Amino acid sequence: GPLKPEITITYIAVSAIFFNSGLSLKTEELTSALMHVKLHLFVQIFTLVFFPTAIWVFLQLLSITPINEWLLKGLQTVGCMPPPVSSAVILTKAVGGNEAAAIFNSAFGSFLGIVITPLLLLLFLGSSSSVPFTSIFSQLFMTVVVPLIIGQIVRRYIKDWLERKKPPFGAISSCVLLMIIYTTFCDTFANPNIDLDKFSLIIIVFIIFSVQMSFMFLTFLFSTRNNSTFTPADTVAIVFCSTHKSLTLGIPMLKIVFSGYEHLSLISIPLLIYHPAQILLGSLLVPTIKSWMVSRQK
Repeated sequence: GPLKPEITITYIAVSAIFFNSGLSLKTEELTSALMHVKLHLFVQIFTLVFFPTAIWVFLQLLSITPINEWLLKGLQTVGCMPPPVSSAVILTKAVGGNEAAAIFNSAFGSFLGIVITPLLLLLFLGSSSSVPFTSIFSQLFMTVVVPLIIGQIVRRYIKDWLERKKPPFGAISSCVLLMIIYTTFCDTFANPNIDLDKFSLIIIVFIIFSVQMSFMFLTFLFSTRNNSTFTPADTVAIVFCSTHKSLTLGIPMLKIVFSGYEHLSLISIPLLIYHPAQILLGSLLVPTIKSWMVSRQK
């Protein structure tokens, strides 16, 4: 269509989000985030090991139900996805959590996902195809790392102006993210061959919200237990980064791994639902989490 999502979304939109993050983030905060190894390990292990394994166990129980099998396979692909490149950062920033840790885990998790996500899909779904790691890696480097670095460099020269004017970075990122979701929905549901019963779709939506709530609560409990060394700001980043899944990386990844599958559209639906659902749920919880964090810090 006229929006040209193959260019504007794949390259410009994701790059804009990370350039925006590079502009808004104080360099010293990002540097200190690199040293927070325990937090990064927690997020990556939960996202890329515990999450897909738990979903697989859960789907063994759901396999005896009349739910569309391709939607269930789609749920498993959601579990295999890396952390998001945008939503977790935006929500962490909205609450006032450790934004630097959220950005680091988004970027680092995305790079891990290039290798680990196709392997997880192969392990849990048995999909076999040649995945062009080099092209995905280079695209990810150009759309995530390079814009972030450029944003940090530009920030050095206009730091005083940014501190004085305080541009609406959060609103800009949210608008770009909305465009990503809109074009992805249009692309998937433009397929006339989608055969989907309403019962399966309603159940999948319910399962997705239940999984998100359960995992957010689980990560919250783990990161706030008595012997935990995480601060309230760290907990906010952990809750969002550990439970959110990447749509902007996920959809292209599915198109590559499941290339030629006639049920690709059905497999994509759970991820298309999960992404806006995580933003909606996260946005609704922002005031509650923010008040908890403020009270804990006091």
